[in-house]
Amino acid sequence: MLILASWIVTTPVLYAQDLVPAAYTPGPVGLNVLTLVANFNKGDITFDPSLPIEDGHATISVAAVGYIRSFSLFGRYAHAGIIVPIVHGHVQGVLFDEFQERTRTGVGDFGLRLATNLYGARAMTLKEFAAYRWTTIVGFGLVVGVPVGEYDDTKVINIGTHRWSFKPEIGVSRRRGHWTFEGDVGMVAFTDNTNFLNGGRREQALIATFQGHVIYTIRPNFWVAGDVNFWRGGRVTTNGTPALEEQQNSRVGATIAMPAGRQQLRVAVSGGAHTRLGGDFWSLGVSYNYAWMRRK
Repeated sequence: MLILASWIVTTPVLYAQDLVPAAYTPGPVGLNVLTLVANFNKGDITFDPSLPIEDGHATISVAAVGYIRSFSLFGRYAHAGIIVPIVHGHVQGVLFDEFQERTRTGVGDFGLRLATNLYGARAMTLKEFAAYRWTTIVGFGLVVGVPVGEYDDTKVINIGTHRWSFKPEIGVSRRRGHWTFEGDVGMVAFTDNTNFLNGGRREQALIATFQGHVIYTIRPNFWVAGDVNFWRGGRVTTNGTPALEEQQNSRVGATIAMPAGRQQLRVAVSGGAHTRLGGDFWSLGVSYNYAWMRRK
């Protein structure tokens, strides 16, 4: 039910890399969740061979606050949320045989999410939800990246992206006893950055994504999950010149959700299983969810 934390942990880095267990688990209508997140990412960056950059390495820390609310959408359970991240990043590498490094801190691009269950969970009151036992759910989600993050068109390394992104996805969740099996497929589409390095144009092709999760529920609000994903595509074209390679990467990870009083604490860790192009990061995220709703 409290899925915003996992979404926040991964959203500022790259939507295609999401590892979000329990994303389509239903809840009662009228639930509000405030989430505080701290996320740390460290690892190597593999640049396109056409770029004269070698030995790339980055450390990226994210602090974020998010809010989500559930509601009825045509009689089905749905939720909508927003995330506001603050990003601190240090990137270094060798450019034209000379060591270079940059450190940037500021507000990142906002994230918006809308999701609804298409099959398996109607909109329910708290009393109805307490008696509900679900088995199979099919859901649809849309994550939108809003380009409000700090951006300097004279720099290659930026916190903001200066472009919109859209990630629609379809997910399936199947529950049997203590076990839940999940999977979803989606794609990420980007608008063009029309002010890349002093007025240049940077385009990026679609990225196809897949993620899967196996969740074991110990008791309500207390569970552990194994996570894996894969994404491919995203070839970049700069001023009409396409990059030599596209992304073809995957990550594996684990998540534990624990009760914290009547609320929930989550810890997520993940690492790159295969990286062809982009960031090969180890990530650690900790989040605290505070949930409430009006009783009628």
